[in-house]
Amino acid sequence: MKILHTSDWHIGRTFHTHPTLDHLGTVLGALVEIVRDRQIDVVVVAGDVFDHAMPSKESYAVLTAVLRELKAAGAAVVLTSGNHDSAARLGFQSEWASLAGIHVVTSYDQYLHPITLTDAHGPVNFYGIPYLEPVLVRHLHPGVTLKTHEQVLGFAMDQIRVDMAARPGRSVVLSHCFAAGGVALSEASEVERDITVGGLDVVPLGVFDGPDYVALGHIHGRARLSERVRYSGAPLHYSFSEAGKPRGGWLVTLDADGLGSVDWVDLPVPRRLSVLEGPIDELLHDERYGVREHDWVKAVLTDQVRPLDGMRTLQTRFPHCVTLEHRPAVTVETDGATYAERIREATGDPEIVAGFLAFVRNGAGPTEFESALVAELLTEQGITEVDS
Repeated sequence: MKILHTSDWHIGRTFHTHPTLDHLGTVLGALVEIVRDRQIDVVVVAGDVFDHAMPSKESYAVLTAVLRELKAAGAAVVLTSGNHDSAARLGFQSEWASLAGIHVVTSYDQYLHPITLTDAHGPVNFYGIPYLEPVLVRHLHPGVTLKTHEQVLGFAMDQIRVDMAARPGRSVVLSHCFAAGGVALSEASEVERDITVGGLDVVPLGVFDGPDYVALGHIHGRARLSERVRYSGAPLHYSFSEAGKPRGGWLVTLDADGLGSVDWVDLPVPRRLSVLEGPIDELLHDERYGVREHDWVKAVLTDQVRPLDGMRTLQTRFPHCVTLEHRPAVTVETDGATYAERIREATGDPEIVAGFLAFVRNGAGPTEFESALVAELLTEQGITEVDS
């Protein structure tokens, strides 16, 4: 059986206020072509199908279209709800969708009833674990301590292993969480919201012992925690911290004995992300940045003084420049005195001007030319000392 592991579609998410539905539609269209060309049997989506609990009608239209096309390409679909999704909205009419081979797992105990699909070697049982917020499920099991995501998933996996032992066939688990492992955490970007109110709730890798393959979601970069436990990452870039990270999914092949092979499949990147750093004049005129003119651009300006109207100026060359940071190339450590203290200690107007320039330039005072110009202007005005 060929399984394409994806996650974190985040349908409806914006990128620095810009809609991404068209770009995501392009990527999901390419995913359908991969399914058709490689004759993939099952597509799994491990949580965060939508980006919001109340998706727009346009977001529903994108999901409807891709599910219809995946079905037409010959694949079944198994998807679970993530921490961004509304389980109730995503799961609406899931009973009827399952009749068409679109299996939507959103109920808290639905993992107790695996979705069984078959190939030439027999059954494959898909255990979908929707995102389970501890505070919302602990009352359902009063005799069990369920205070953390680790405890909740550990409890669910214990039940799954019992079912696996009694049920013939191979097994695949879907889960949306922060699983333990330095690789996974290093792939996290600022997009992934804390999965608990109190902070990061990490789930040890050992919790997922047993299944032939575990398809994880929540981390937006691909990651291999073990040969059979992986993150696919998101199909689209949603943050500049994800720039350079490949987009795609894992093509998982199950043979008669379980996990056969796992190969990476690339998805297209409709618009690259570029972080450009330098003085504004260099960014505007240097020929080497010509290939970046149609990228999403984050500009880091190193000019000593923040350019006036810098964003609009940059957009004359980079129309998709969406964020700007001013980071002067030269900074000077100060003596710790406040601006008011430095002004009170000044002995003349030249020092007041120099102190002001140092204040607005992160410690760098006037240049030699600027000092001469200030002195000349003050002399013309007949000002040479601070009024007493």
